[in-house]
Amino acid sequence: MWKPDGSLDWARSHAMGPTPYRLNDDVIRVYLTCLDDKGRGRPGYVDVSSVDPTRIVTVGAEPLLDVGAPGTFDDNGLMVLSLVPVDANTVYMYYAGFELCVSVRYRIFTGLAISRDGGATFERYSQAPVLDRSDSERIIRGGSFVMKDGDRFRLWYVAGNEWVELNGKMMPVYDLRYQESLDGLQWSGTGHLSMALTGDDEHGFGRPWIQKCDDGTYRMFYSIRRRSLAAYRLGYAESCDGVQWTRKDNEMGLDVSPTGVESQAIMYSATLTVGAKTYCFYNGNNFGEQGFCVAEMVT
Repeated sequence: MWKPDGSLDWARSHAMGPTPYRLNDDVIRVYLTCLDDKGRGRPGYVDVSSVDPTRIVTVGAEPLLDVGAPGTFDDNGLMVLSLVPVDANTVYMYYAGFELCVSVRYRIFTGLAISRDGGATFERYSQAPVLDRSDSERIIRGGSFVMKDGDRFRLWYVAGNEWVELNGKMMPVYDLRYQESLDGLQWSGTGHLSMALTGDDEHGFGRPWIQKCDDGTYRMFYSIRRRSLAAYRLGYAESCDGVQWTRKDNEMGLDVSPTGVESQAIMYSATLTVGAKTYCFYNGNNFGEQGFCVAEMVT
């Protein structure tokens, strides 16, 4: 587990949304989001050993991107979501941009930054989101996971238009959507409903993470928000085509613990397979306030 020591003005606290990326045979680069004194997120990274991901190799001293210019969709912070290798040197970083609002608490849309040096540095593709508001997806189009699959880019994301009051606090309602793109840059204004909320208790899915298995099937690790709970729990689902999912949440194997950093919440799971091992990186209480954690999957 790692968290910032508070010495950097852009990284006073939190290690949100750990996003593992295989840098080379020896190193996993974990992209993550740290918060400043105003609670605004900027992406950075921590390099860990691929043999022992609890061993820190390097900590990035500078943010990979700053917050957006005033009035842009990410002027109140960014959160890394997924990294997509496009060619030998080019990596796409999809991220959530946060914008504070008046009539609703916030809006979240998906931005894109591009690296031309294998993931060492990034530049914004645009100051506008690549997944912007649309008539049918007006308030949230985030949580985006993108995979390059053959000659197409496949996108899983969460979207919604509604808010619900829970314990005196307005919370968004959003489900899982899916769509495809030829270049990873241009996306439709409406996605296909990929997984619906279940019952009256669920009101949101967070940060889907997709694995394509050797047999061509798909596994999804995601977070679940319920009205009856104050914070996220983890879920797991399987699919033959990556579009329609069968939920198997009880097979996830990670849940809150009686004490410690995941005693109240567990969320934002992301997996990476290295040889015969599969690691799961995730956050605990308060969106990673006490750092990110890693577990080894047991099969």
